[in-house]
Amino acid sequence: MGAEAMRALDRHTIETLGIPGELLMESAGRAVAQAVLEHGARAVRVVCGSGNNGGDGLVAARHLRALGVDVRVELVGEPRGAAAAQLARARAFGVPLAGGDAELVVDAIFGTGLDREVAGAPAEAIRRINAAGRPVLSVDLPSGIDADTGQVHGVAVQAAQTLALGLPKPGLALEPGRSLAGRIRVARIGIADAAPGVRPSAELWTRAAAAARLPARPGDGHKGSFGHVLVVAGSEGKTGAAALAARGALRGGAGLVTIACPAGLNDILEVKCTEAMTAPVADTHQRAFASAAEDAILALAHERDVVALGPGVGRAPETQALVRAVCKRLERPLVLDADGLNAFAGNPGELRAAVLTPHPGEAARLLGVGAGEVQRDRLGAARRLAELSGAVVLLKGAATVIAEAGAPPLVNPTGGPELASGGTGDVLTGLVAAYLAQGLAPREAAALAAFVHGAAGRPGVLAEELADRLPLAVAELERATPAGVRGLAPGFPEP
Repeated sequence: MGAEAMRALDRHTIETLGIPGELLMESAGRAVAQAVLEHGARAVRVVCGSGNNGGDGLVAARHLRALGVDVRVELVGEPRGAAAAQLARARAFGVPLAGGDAELVVDAIFGTGLDREVAGAPAEAIRRINAAGRPVLSVDLPSGIDADTGQVHGVAVQAAQTLALGLPKPGLALEPGRSLAGRIRVARIGIADAAPGVRPSAELWTRAAAAARLPARPGDGHKGSFGHVLVVAGSEGKTGAAALAARGALRGGAGLVTIACPAGLNDILEVKCTEAMTAPVADTHQRAFASAAEDAILALAHERDVVALGPGVGRAPETQALVRAVCKRLERPLVLDADGLNAFAGNPGELRAAVLTPHPGEAARLLGVGAGEVQRDRLGAARRLAELSGAVVLLKGAATVIAEAGAPPLVNPTGGPELASGGTGDVLTGLVAAYLAQGLAPREAAALAAFVHGAAGRPGVLAEELADRLPLAVAELERATPAGVRGLAPGFPEP
């Protein structure tokens, strides 16, 4: 849940359900104290801000003091409201108010309410925490992180562990917040999970939720049962993109895959792709797709279930015009990627696709902004592109985002820098198409593909090897899921 939604859930819990805010703070502080005890530190410094996050820290310090832990509190600002009352109680328990070194630092400076650059005493406190070189337990969020975007407000705590209160915040799943949060745990402290009119700002699938979306493979199925994907891809020097997209579709379980390619590249792809069929179409002298290929591609698509278009097609003006013409007339679900997306730069409203799979640069070109703006608010950028295009958007990168107009975006919890090598995006395009061909809705197909694709990644694995690991990642998901679990609602990681 984002900051605004969490505030609404707090109000609903207190005002409608009748649970006092003081009781929620007590519950949060006890959860923090328990996390400290599990760490095993004998000397603890709790750095408390002036708001509710600081109040949670003060409660934790009081409980730790009562349990005989050597705990001290460092105040950053004058506590106010509920935090002031907790300060009085901590003093009454004899909690020392002093800084100094400790085996573990509890960061309770800022929570979800931070919406400004950190400066002054809080900024200095965060720098001291980071410079101390001690493990840090952050309460709800690492101080300095935006709860909604994961961006740093000037300076932020580097935590070893973050104890999210109630529900995790999107900023814990989005970079750089994800890297700064360390290991993330969830403490259920009594805040309601839902309230009338409150929608989650984002969703995060668990392994069980992802496994529940795996396409069924009935015992009497055959290659015609699992869909036929048409991959329209490749140009001179980029036959690998076509081959990898086809391999991703095949490893994703598609029954049949055909590659429509420029005629001059057909011999190469016939040798490269043993399991996929090829269909040569009209090409230019530079062995790229020619405008004369339009009718042939549409005829091929008419006989298939899903089309994946764009990997390695290049940016030649004639090819880009062909892409626009094919998209306009296509009557099959379309996954559009790479230079297929670039054909619509600045004009996302002209797109006609089921799923778009841009990286930040391609998303930026579609939206007419800089890539930095996309990265600063990945959820917002994916939502805007989904609304403008009418498609499901799979925004690739660290913490891949899947967005559909009218639905909360999904943040993919798997994957990371091990996927940052050439060709992995082409594999993902084929995998999305395979899941569409097997009957999944666009949002579920994109989200499941991102989850499995990320789970298959390992440092040093090449794109072709990544495709070959997809069945292993699916098998691991199936083994981790209780028998018979299907149709599970998406949710956040279990507490």
